[in-house]
Amino acid sequence: MKKQNLKHKRTCVYNVNYHIVFSTKYRKKVLSEKVETCLKNLVYQIAKDKGFYVETIEVGEKDHVHIFVSADPNFSISYIVKMLKGITARKLLIFFPLLTKVLWKGHLWNPSYYVETIGSISEENIKKYIEGQNK
Repeated sequence: MKKQNLKHKRTCVYNVNYHIVFSTKYRKKVLSEKVETCLKNLVYQIAKDKGFYVETIEVGEKDHVHIFVSADPNFSISYIVKMLKGITARKLLIFFPLLTKVLWKGHLWNPSYYVETIGSISEENIKKYIEGQNK
């Protein structure tokens, strides 16, 4: 296991990472350069305020967002996504009122999202490691 990725708390050592993807409502291509810059700043600030870490964030085709998040095991993925989508939607709709005209009813994000866990070693290596523990 890579030691530089490990994080330490009083009662645990962890390396919990997620790849999160969510899209704009109706896949509208509303994430212009100005909106994207503001969105990235907001995401980094939200992570700092809430206590998790955003490794990287990128906007794809002006209609969806990829975020690589590293979080304490006490954070549920649904909480992280709720904070990211909820706060960014509210603030972006305030900062860019034109978005409300394009996305009627004031919904910026599609209600669903995609998430996968990211590890530093492969599943096969983990299985071999666990199986080797009884020897």
